[in-house]
Amino acid sequence: MNTLLDKKSVKKVQVFLENYNKKIKLIVLDETARTAVDAAKSLNTEVGSIVKSLLFKDSINNFHLCLVSGDKYVSLKKLSKIIKSHTTKANADECKKFTGYSIGGIAPIAHDNEPKSILIDINLIKYKKIFAAAGHPFVVFAISFSTLCDLTKGIKNDFTD
Repeated sequence: MNTLLDKKSVKKVQVFLENYNKKIKLIVLDETARTAVDAAKSLNTEVGSIVKSLLFKDSINNFHLCLVSGDKYVSLKKLSKIIKSHTTKANADECKKFTGYSIGGIAPIAHDNEPKSILIDINLIKYKKIFAAAGHPFVVFAISFSTLCDLTKGIKNDFTD
């Protein structure tokens, strides 16, 4: 499994994190973290403490990254209102092309392209430690809510149902 740390997508996240704070370490899981439920089981934590990195696009094809609590769902109505444009979920190919990561391993950082905005689900604040994908479905990292906000320069908001 340690060969996962040598994957290009994982290395990209690792370098980004090391430049920010060398204390943030990657965690290689024995089981997949492709879904929030899978990740929570693998980490023996609550589903809500898992950060889902979901990509959306507006009506003029700007991409917006939403960092969502694992037990919540994005409200397209709320998101569209915040972005001030009709918004749809990006498909798998768009996610890979824009972020450089495949679905299930999309990190909240170190994307190939910069999202127009990064929105962070306020529901994540209730967890002391949250876990986000690190470029592969078997690799994650732990971080605090405030550090995630600082690291991503994301905007805290309520955009879930």
